[in-house]
Amino acid sequence: MAVAEAEKIDKIEKAKAGDGGNSGGLPGPLGWLPRKLAEARAFLSEVRAELKKVTWPSRKEVYQTTLVVIATSVFFGFYLWVLDLGFSRVLSLVLKRQY
Repeated sequence: MAVAEAEKIDKIEKAKAGDGGNSGGLPGPLGWLPRKLAEARAFLSEVRAELKKVTWPSRKEVYQTTLVVIATSVFFGFYLWVLDLGFSRVLSLVLKRQY
């Protein structure tokens, strides 16, 4: 594992140095595009490797957590609506007594 990561780092460093992993690379500004393409290719291959390690939830788990989120959102929506009504009535009573 550490050897593979070291090889990836070496490839990226070579790409930054301008040789793109081979000895025929363009130095300086002319080698910018090949370096960036090599970096993008390395990044995407690392993304693919990491996505293979992900444990994805099952369809049932996604369904259940979605229902929990919807129910919680509805509950707190009504709760905040009731608080808003209460505070607005209290505020209107306080403001009416001042006049």
